[in-house]
Amino acid sequence: MKQKKSRRSLHGYRIGLVGLLLPLTLSSTAQTPLRWTTASQSADAVATANVSSYVSPTQPRPYRTALAEQNIQPLAAGFDVRAFETMAEHLTVGQRVPGLAMAIVHNGRVLSARGYGVTDVVNPQQVDSHTVFRLASLSKAFASTLTGLMVQDGSLRWDSKVNQFVPGFQLSDANATSHVTVADVLSHSVGLQAHNAFDRDIEANAEYYDVARKLAYAPLKCAPGECYAYQNVAFSLIGDVVFAASGTFYDQAVDRRIFKPLGMNDASMGLAGIQGSTRWARPHVRSRNGWVSLTPKPTYYRLPPAAGVNASASDLAQWLIAQTGHRPDVLPAPLLATLHAPVVTTPGEMRGGWRRERIQSASYALGWRVFDYAGQQVVFHAGAVQGYRGLVALVPGQDLGVALVWNSDSSLPSGLLPTILDRAMGLPGQPWVETPADYDLLLAESPETTPANGSKESGTSSQRGPASPR
Repeated sequence: MKQKKSRRSLHGYRIGLVGLLLPLTLSSTAQTPLRWTTASQSADAVATANVSSYVSPTQPRPYRTALAEQNIQPLAAGFDVRAFETMAEHLTVGQRVPGLAMAIVHNGRVLSARGYGVTDVVNPQQVDSHTVFRLASLSKAFASTLTGLMVQDGSLRWDSKVNQFVPGFQLSDANATSHVTVADVLSHSVGLQAHNAFDRDIEANAEYYDVARKLAYAPLKCAPGECYAYQNVAFSLIGDVVFAASGTFYDQAVDRRIFKPLGMNDASMGLAGIQGSTRWARPHVRSRNGWVSLTPKPTYYRLPPAAGVNASASDLAQWLIAQTGHRPDVLPAPLLATLHAPVVTTPGEMRGGWRRERIQSASYALGWRVFDYAGQQVVFHAGAVQGYRGLVALVPGQDLGVALVWNSDSSLPSGLLPTILDRAMGLPGQPWVETPADYDLLLAESPETTPANGSKESGTSSQRGPASPR
């Protein structure tokens, strides 16, 4: 019955999508995105700002034609996959975390893709390489990758204007509305003042299209492309753009252009997708008596580009292989170079724990974060919704990819990622796994519920609830 209800919800999502996106137009203008010369903290100032004709540096190049040759460095001598597997196993002993899956790839080969612990503390089954987990905001890289494939085939441009595909899209300033590009959406550079604008509405079970219309009333901090503020609702506009440009629903396009070609045979989209899996990990939250398993919330599944993907360790291994450049038949090198290139700086990422110790600079690319991790580039993202967490990291200089997903609110497994990266780079060991980790270290942003002027933002609070995907 729950599965049928979820399918009805998806059907309603699609019907609403069709209504919102008609009529549609396709831009054929030259790649000359405009940029406001001054940014302001208020929407009024944005409305009166001057416009210049030079290309914004926050826009990616139209489509890079080649990847520079890189000298891939070998993994350090202390890199021991069996040791990492033992650490993962120990994280589930005594239900420190109920279940965990990990994938490690190097040089286009799968070094490890295994599951640990159980899918459900009430009805325990062993997590294996094909157990499906909810990916939360790890889904954002799938959205940018799909968009990049459409740029490659000419269906879209990075500087395509969102309102030319989604006529119902509006910001609080008409000038800003007309200048938001596909790249701005994918790099969280729409110009909104609040991080995670309207996530509370989504958590309160509101429908995506009802919430997306509220963007017309959200205060602006800057012109599009000028500043960074992490979003879920605004990011999900890319699903509407995909439908408008291709005539294919977003979930179907991801399946056809990414899941199937890469052999991600366990992967799916949405609540019906995870519940229809042969084996899947239920979410868990901690109670007085230990872990309690829940039914996955449908809320952020209503934002498929931001948080809609489900996948197993086996799937994630194939995803890592493709994102590290070993499936050029599906994801060519020029596309990966564009997706992984920094677009806008995010200095707030260097806060505490392993980030404070290791990250020297931080940016957001297109659906990915980019860190200078002790002198090496690391392409990264975290994800979190109620009862699920995940981390993915690519180290291009060593042709390494790592993915971790687990089915609980615990932040403890997050320390396994810097442990693996440190070993790969030959850095001095740190007890990252055993060090108590603050919740924020896993996630992408710290809450900013009150603007700098001290006033409360009606309906746009960025306070992170327990289910907000990152």
